[in-house]
Amino acid sequence: MHYLISISYDGSKFHGFQRLKDYPTIQKKLEEALTIINKKEVTIKGAGRTDHGVHALDQKASFSLDVNIDPNHLKLALNSLVKPYIYITDVKVVSPNFHARFNTLKKVYVYKINLGKFNPLLEDYTYQPTTKLNIKAMKKCAKLFLGVHNFQNFVSGSRPNYDCIIYSIDFKKKNDIIEITFTGKSFYRYMVRNLVGAMLDVSTNKVTLEDIKEALTKPNIKKQFKTAIPNGLYLKKIYYKEDNL
Repeated sequence: MHYLISISYDGSKFHGFQRLKDYPTIQKKLEEALTIINKKEVTIKGAGRTDHGVHALDQKASFSLDVNIDPNHLKLALNSLVKPYIYITDVKVVSPNFHARFNTLKKVYVYKINLGKFNPLLEDYTYQPTTKLNIKAMKKCAKLFLGVHNFQNFVSGSRPNYDCIIYSIDFKKKNDIIEITFTGKSFYRYMVRNLVGAMLDVSTNKVTLEDIKEALTKPNIKKQFKTAIPNGLYLKKIYYKEDNL
């Protein structure tokens, strides 16, 4: 039986999603739990690899089990083994050829910034700047990222293709917390954190909007921007076409 699970987790308690031999990771914890249930080794395919400290509200992973177990019972069994910092919010039976990453339609990330007084209880869950931010300037910067661009200057590491499409970047403030929501086809390594970092650089006048434009239109000219800390980043939602499930 082939399954798709929806996962929420506190990224501050793990060294990222991807399996590491000597450190606790989301993938490692899930595979250990599924191996106990399946009584045979299980490997999962995650929809994305969140970094050390990055959280998730709706990460996805697909896998196959040798045992046939209904979704509700599988959810209960998994949660009994992976809580308290990981929680399975949904389990679906999907077609055998379904892949959590390759079948992704779009992803949504949210970055949270505490604009109020420093709060030690929010330290692992928001970015808490030490200077006042220019949100208006950040919004102007965000508009430059919309659409299809070569994001080489905003991606960490080397890859064969840096083209990406961002459908929307929205700002929403609730009390002292501002949330910046990114919706796109896909996001590469550190990309959202680098985009937020560039906005922060514009906010503090370290770079100009013209610098951002040049970084997008002339990707081969190396530009270096701030990388926002992982604490404030959440993988909020992953979408699939219904006929892929």
